[in-house]
Amino acid sequence: MPAFTLYGARGSTNTDRVRLTLAEGGFTDYELVLFNLHKGEQKSDENMKRHPWGKVPVITFPDGFTLHESRAICRFLARKYSFPLLPADSDVEAAALFDQAQCVETLYFAEPAGKIGFEKFVKRFMGLPVDKAVVAGALRSVEMYFDVAERLLQEKDYMAGKDFSLVDIYYIPLIQRLFVCGYDDVVRNRKAVSAWWDRCMNRPAIQKMVAADKEAAAAAART
Repeated sequence: MPAFTLYGARGSTNTDRVRLTLAEGGFTDYELVLFNLHKGEQKSDENMKRHPWGKVPVITFPDGFTLHESRAICRFLARKYSFPLLPADSDVEAAALFDQAQCVETLYFAEPAGKIGFEKFVKRFMGLPVDKAVVAGALRSVEMYFDVAERLLQEKDYMAGKDFSLVDIYYIPLIQRLFVCGYDDVVRNRKAVSAWWDRCMNRPAIQKMVAADKEAAAAAART
């Protein structure tokens, strides 16, 4: 029996955040159950019992413990299985800087980046028109965020300090989505941000997962 079950979906940035954490931790003892979001499978009665808002991801353990919300899941898994992605509890300053960086990602990056992803990516599959005003406003916020990040990353290698951490993982799926939507310049036009992105994406575990996902997508397209 696997250690736990991860309920998610292909193309879900929140699901990928958890999968990247597991990949970095080298953890494979879990079952991945994928829902078709476009068919509304995440809104089933069974999943609503796991996630009161009927979303993904969710993890469930054989003893009944259930947890939703991707960042909470990532942090729980890192602590439970001792992934080297969190500062030591004894280093209170490093822990505080991690918490600060996590808040920054959620408040100043994920919110506008998520709007762009929804308008330019998700709506395409839903057959809905893009709200250009929403995209323009969100893009301004993302540009402003990366202007600040450019200055900060000239003094540190990663978002929470000198070491790669969960916070860096939190960014990856939404930045990948920005790239797919044609906004790679928000990263590539900033030297320090671009170098940070390359450091993240050149990590072996991340490269392996990205390659596997590309292969799976190509196989799905052939069928």
